[in-house]
Amino acid sequence: MPNARDVLTPDALAMLQTVANAGSFAAAARALGLVPSALSYRVRLIEDALDVLLFDRSGRQARITEAGVELLREASRLLGEIDAVANRVKRIATGWEPMLTLAIDSVIARDPLLDLVNAFYALEPPTRLKLRDETLMGTVEALTSGEADLAVGAVLDAASLAFTATGIRSRPLGELPLVFAVAPHHPLARTEEPLSDAVLRQHRAVAAADSSRAGPSMTLNLVSGQDVLTVPTMRAKLEAQLHGLGGGFLPESMARPYIEASHLVERKTERVPPVSTLHCAWRVRAAGQPGRALQWWLQQFEHEGSRRALLERHRGR
Repeated sequence: MPNARDVLTPDALAMLQTVANAGSFAAAARALGLVPSALSYRVRLIEDALDVLLFDRSGRQARITEAGVELLREASRLLGEIDAVANRVKRIATGWEPMLTLAIDSVIARDPLLDLVNAFYALEPPTRLKLRDETLMGTVEALTSGEADLAVGAVLDAASLAFTATGIRSRPLGELPLVFAVAPHHPLARTEEPLSDAVLRQHRAVAAADSSRAGPSMTLNLVSGQDVLTVPTMRAKLEAQLHGLGGGFLPESMARPYIEASHLVERKTERVPPVSTLHCAWRVRAAGQPGRALQWWLQQFEHEGSRRALLERHRGR
């Protein structure tokens, strides 16, 4: 006896829909170019395989049962998905990737990034996007390990990665200046400037954890011997410092709205305020030419306005 997989074909589902629409086997048979007995036999095979009654044949009409209604409801969805898959496959054959994974460093502003995602979806591409939150070397590792196709906000460029990975290309996004800031009620908010390393060592620092799991990790701007509260992202570091849980360097564009609103106090240190250069980096396929989805994203990074927004347009409170 055939099973459900054997009988629930697209043609069979379309046939059942015709019977339901026509209201009788005779009318449906005429529409399908079949004799009624042949149509009835095909429907019976499906009912036997499912062990349910799809149509009530007690009268002259074929009244669909509740089980039949549910089957046709799901059939409509399944047939739509088949069409969608067929269309996706056709578009992928034109150079679109099935999936594009972006590793996004936690210093990248999320609103402009999501604006780009929205613009990408407006193209109605067949490519599915996957966004990964990473920090410091974790952003790089996601790319070099093959878990991501594009890294946004990488702390290293392709030249720096030459000894750890091949087939990596990069271009600069821009510079990210940092400022030292603490909450207004933190003791360092009232300490004489510039703050020395000896003074900083007496107070807890807040650090964003490097999300690297297998490779080397990176720690920035910490004083040896200093107590450290480690948090998962740069946004979490900002929140911890707003709560007075410690001090530390923050991206200037991320901290500035809070400094202007007096939620943070910028402090000078004896250390020269660091400036990081961030990059976008991507993997080059064996065929050489990036897929159309990756090409689109790389084109966005050619615009200075997009690059600046990703580094500067952080949302304030």
